[in-house]
Amino acid sequence: MVVGVGGSSFAAELARMSPMTGGVVPITTEELAGRVAKAQTMLRAQGIEALYLDTSTSLRYFTGIALGLTERLHGAVIPAEGEIAYLSPAFEEPKTRAMLRFGGDVRVWEEHEDPTALVIETVRSLGYQKGTLAIDPATPFTTFDGLRRAGNSFSFVNAVSITAACRQVKSAAEIALMQVAMDITLEVQKAAARGLAPGMTTTEVQGFLDAAHRKLGAVPGSRAVQFGEATAYPHGVPYPQTLADGDMVLIDTGGFVEGYRSDITRTYVFGDPTPRQREIWELERRAQMAAFEAAVLGAPCEAMDAAARGVIAAGGFSPDYATPGLPHRTGHGIGMDVHEEAYIVRGNKTPLVAGMCFSDEPTICIYGEFGVRLEDAIYMTESGARWFTAPCPSVDDPFGAVAA
Repeated sequence: MVVGVGGSSFAAELARMSPMTGGVVPITTEELAGRVAKAQTMLRAQGIEALYLDTSTSLRYFTGIALGLTERLHGAVIPAEGEIAYLSPAFEEPKTRAMLRFGGDVRVWEEHEDPTALVIETVRSLGYQKGTLAIDPATPFTTFDGLRRAGNSFSFVNAVSITAACRQVKSAAEIALMQVAMDITLEVQKAAARGLAPGMTTTEVQGFLDAAHRKLGAVPGSRAVQFGEATAYPHGVPYPQTLADGDMVLIDTGGFVEGYRSDITRTYVFGDPTPRQREIWELERRAQMAAFEAAVLGAPCEAMDAAARGVIAAGGFSPDYATPGLPHRTGHGIGMDVHEEAYIVRGNKTPLVAGMCFSDEPTICIYGEFGVRLEDAIYMTESGARWFTAPCPSVDDPFGAVAA
């Protein structure tokens, strides 16, 4: 398939879409309770009295409560022993109780009161007068500052040693939700390629990506669209571009299914590739495959980065972070957040284990010319690495002739 000759349109693509989420099974209450129990085991092993969860994806991970961050404190306290306690503004208590999946201990604060003092009071009421509190790494500094002032008998540590350790190893149920999200986003990518037309703007494509994710049953997430020279910039440029024949096209997008993310990037040429575009695209494909082949159980995360970077360096580019070359890590963990532990980067000695999920996305950036990024996510099984979505076969046929 040469992109740009499909004769489709975004309207036609949307018209033929229908939801792909019919068989989705949400995370069960039993699994949520098991996560809390695991966190409590880790708290005791690390000599920590309690874990404070702010309004974050970790709150949803452990409790199933999904809330947006505001200036009003919502959260939960998981003690090393005993039942979880929830924290809520008093006027939001009925809503909070309606969201509970398990437990029933809800502590409230009035508008004129200090909610961080309530957090510390809650910890003390659960039997811990002093010791160490683990603080959700997503906690705003103003909240942490209040906790520190109210809890002068406690010391505080970053809870990443608990939250990341729990979240970076996914269950079968989590991987199943991510698979649905990835399948949806791949369909969105294919539809976007079919619908491209000369003169189209990146803003128009972004609007389509959002609409297509919704039509297929996902909540839209990120959507970066770049044409031509702008594809050289990993996180895009602050202005729209207009599509022309021969442009490199980079679309990086994803969505949510039951709170779990997808993240897929496709780069191809609108029209016929030049020899230079073909050469760099193929080098990027080999780098992505080298990273995948290095994803071996027990190997450190950094091995994947080294493998991809070695291919790019052998192609005549920088072996480090200078451009032209690969200026960022090769990948990132993915789950409820688009970027989470474990990171595929030099220096990360964390061994790959079954259940880890992460992106494989080495990028070749040539400022002033173009860039190429191919991104697919991987999950580790007991028998090795598996792709969530099949990588691109070639620059001439980026989605496979049958699939497209």
